[in-house]
Amino acid sequence: MATVIILHEVDDVEHWLASPLRDETFGPLGMTVRTFIDPAKSNRVGLTVDVPDMETFQRTMESEVAADAMSSDGVRTDTVVLLVES
Repeated sequence: MATVIILHEVDDVEHWLASPLRDETFGPLGMTVRTFIDPAKSNRVGLTVDVPDMETFQRTMESEVAADAMSSDGVRTDTVVLLVES
């Protein structure tokens, strides 16, 4: 199992935190998500995702479902940074 860190900015941190879409997108695929906020910069947030299968994770991140979830959650897609456990 790999752990992925996803950092990005959002339009509204409270809206992003309250969204069930991360769990709805990743949960059925056996992925566990934890959320983080940056108290020094109010719109920067992050996730850790425990990923049992990187190929499935990559396909999911490239899917319309993920794009719709990010849009609904106010993710600024041009700020997304992925870090994969080495």
